[in-house]
Amino acid sequence: MGSVGIIAILVLGLVLPEFQAFAQFDPDKGMELAKSIATGTAPPDVKVFNVLDFGAKADGKSLSSINFIRAFKEACNHAGKAMLLIPKGEFVLGSTLFSGPCSAAPPLMVSVVGTIIAQANTKPAEDADWINFNSIDGLIISGKGVFNGKGETVWKPKCDNQGCGRMPATLKFIKVDNAVISGIQSVNAKGFHVMISICNNFRIDDVNISAPAESPNTDGIHMSKTSMLKITNCRIGTGDDCVSIIHGSTNISVENTACGPGHGISIGSLGHYDSEADVFGITVRNCTLTDTDNGARIKTYRNDNPSKASGIIFEDLVMKNVKNPILIDQEYGNQGDVKSSKVSISDVQFTNIKGTSASKVAVQLICSKSDPCQGVSLKDIDLQFAGTKEANIPFSSNCTNVKVAYSGTQSPPPCPP
Repeated sequence: MGSVGIIAILVLGLVLPEFQAFAQFDPDKGMELAKSIATGTAPPDVKVFNVLDFGAKADGKSLSSINFIRAFKEACNHAGKAMLLIPKGEFVLGSTLFSGPCSAAPPLMVSVVGTIIAQANTKPAEDADWINFNSIDGLIISGKGVFNGKGETVWKPKCDNQGCGRMPATLKFIKVDNAVISGIQSVNAKGFHVMISICNNFRIDDVNISAPAESPNTDGIHMSKTSMLKITNCRIGTGDDCVSIIHGSTNISVENTACGPGHGISIGSLGHYDSEADVFGITVRNCTLTDTDNGARIKTYRNDNPSKASGIIFEDLVMKNVKNPILIDQEYGNQGDVKSSKVSISDVQFTNIKGTSASKVAVQLICSKSDPCQGVSLKDIDLQFAGTKEANIPFSSNCTNVKVAYSGTQSPPPCPP
């Protein structure tokens, strides 16, 4: 067995000719179906594929990657409705790919009742993400089961010896459309907990994500090149961004979600790579952030890669002892770089944000010198300083290269005109 552990990969054959894309997915009905299968019980017209029947061992020791793949393959190729069942017990998996397209009647269901544990590996390959779903149209993952990434086995050794690059994500979704993830738990991911890219019409609800505050680069939910993604009723406490929204993400909403510890809910970083697609239509609403480094944040690199971020709403947020409750940072990254960010930020609303700040500068809007922010508004901001009072240091805002439209309550006071 190599140092990166067993990498189990499945490539399915051609799907049936009559199979067509699942275009009529109703997310609300998908949520109802997700809740109905959460305990492992399938509707009567659904065939169940139990991983135990394919040789998986629920002993917390035996590697069961290939057994899970065999069960998934049968479910994916079933002629009718199908559900993959992960029952009670502890299952050990190495890096595993569940790949479509599937010919089963959509949506393909996965009920997670037991605990899935990452294979012990102190030197994981950066490109060997753990549980991978690829090219599936119509997918529901539901249950109260746990994905334990065993990140504590790699955080310190990896960072001490090689620096903290991106480590394997726990759940990775590529080209997965019309999907629901509901109820599951992710603990101690080696890298990102949930990574989503090139997906459309995706719902994440009632998911618990946790890792220590000091765990490196353990973003809760990270997305790129994805549209129509809605995150609701989640609890995220981790060592990096609770939610990170990067290039090519459009029509994204985060609602009724608790964040902390972590680095806040972030749009960005943007402008890191060449030819990044724009970001627009982002709403963060009715969320609570507790003991986080940042609250509502937009961050872009100082370099020559142009793109746009627009149509952004941060609304009805509660901050509890947050270091940077409201932050636009267009000087992110290498502090020695004298370049200006080429990311154009416009139409950004911060509305009804209240609570406490751990820093005296609670509002920081640091925009690009070459491309100043446009259309930034702050309405009904009611933040109070929660730290130790220091003489002659006022509770304040800091603005650079931006003209802000203020209305309603403003605490801290607005930036000077």
